[in-house]
Amino acid sequence: MGAFMQGDRDLVILTATSGDTGSAVAHAYHGVQHVQSVVLFPLAEVSNRQRKQMTTLGGNVTTFGVDGKFDDCQAMVKRAFADPDLAGIQLSSANSINIGRLLPQSVYYVYAYVRLANVRSLEPIVFSVPSGNFGDMMGGVLAMRMGVPVSRLVIATNSNDEVPRFFETGAYEKIVPSRVSISNAMNVGHPSNLARLVDAYGGWMDETGTLKEPPDLERLRKEFYSVSISDDETRSTIRSTWERHRAMLEPHGAVGWAGLARYLDTPGAPADSLAVSIETAHPAKFPEEIQSLLGIDPELPPSLAGIESRPETYGRLTVAYEPFRQLLKERFLRA
Repeated sequence: MGAFMQGDRDLVILTATSGDTGSAVAHAYHGVQHVQSVVLFPLAEVSNRQRKQMTTLGGNVTTFGVDGKFDDCQAMVKRAFADPDLAGIQLSSANSINIGRLLPQSVYYVYAYVRLANVRSLEPIVFSVPSGNFGDMMGGVLAMRMGVPVSRLVIATNSNDEVPRFFETGAYEKIVPSRVSISNAMNVGHPSNLARLVDAYGGWMDETGTLKEPPDLERLRKEFYSVSISDDETRSTIRSTWERHRAMLEPHGAVGWAGLARYLDTPGAPADSLAVSIETAHPAKFPEEIQSLLGIDPELPPSLAGIESRPETYGRLTVAYEPFRQLLKERFLRA
């Protein structure tokens, strides 16, 4: 318990979320002594159940709906970490800004591989990763660098296609503001983890997204396949996967599934390759979409039982940094 404290100060976890990470962080730290969790989310771009997973906890979890995009939330959090006026607050993060989040994510890839592949022959595997801020993808990169024989990582984005275009042209352009898609947790116009990927392949991208030194694009294109999936294709994938396999995907997982199908249809892709498409959320978090597409109300998992009737508490913020800084100082900075 003392590890969370510095003197008499609580650890303050600042998290920006596009929909899913925030609730995971909020639940992980809810009720933990000497830890305060502050979550910022784009008010207009999360589903009702995504929001309620964060805003119904209370206690040491404080949430703010931001009148802006996820990229705005992330910029505010990053600015707070670098703000000398907040140096007296013991700040940390639990989303993919923090490398500590990426390390356990790499375990998913190892686990999937050892359960499905012929480990003795080092059978190659393809992973398709629905990608927004690219944290999950970086977990796959770490697993690949640690020895998992990944033949290709498929990076599947929604209409925010800044990374597929970067892979195709070698020129990087942020999408400002990010585009609204039904896979809302992936509505990211400038993924913070892209700089890590560029660095891992010999390049340098600064905080603003300016490419100072290009990465090894030839190697990137050999090891990755990046594709943008439209909302129409996402919806058709949810329908077809249910009809053919009785597997219920939600929008994010459907982007990954469609991206994998697109890759396997490309010339030279091994048709019989072991492949895994990663799912990142439960369909019950998007009941309206599933109901309209399949005519089915997805069954609630125990973690969402009763969530509709729980009272919510959350604040509102604009994208201006100064009020956010002042709020943090008043709440957490001790004289």
